[in-house]
Amino acid sequence: MAKSAARVQNRASSRRNGAVSMVPGEAGREALALDPLVHDRTRLGLLSALAVTDVMTFVELRTVLNISDGNLSVHARKLEDAGFIECVKTFVGRVPRTEFRLAGAGRRALESYLRHMEALIRATQR
Repeated sequence: MAKSAARVQNRASSRRNGAVSMVPGEAGREALALDPLVHDRTRLGLLSALAVTDVMTFVELRTVLNISDGNLSVHARKLEDAGFIECVKTFVGRVPRTEFRLAGAGRRALESYLRHMEALIRATQR
């Protein structure tokens, strides 16, 4: 099962990258350089929201991003596993409180992503 899932993921990845790799010149190179972990709409929104504030709670992020609890949990876990965000779980009385902060690696990844997007935009405007 794991091998089958890996083959499907590799095929999907090659299809995505295949179309981009056909883009000539600098635009194609910049598009290929985009970090897929950051490029996802939800994860990009999460990183962007955390980049402009010190800390956000789970409820605040869920509201800002307008996504379900499950989606936020899955995407936050991927970013946390990559070392891009930090998650602290506490209790206020008996109510759980989850807070997120942008880690240094996450800030660097977001800044790198934005540089690549700016270069891609410049390359397509020539």
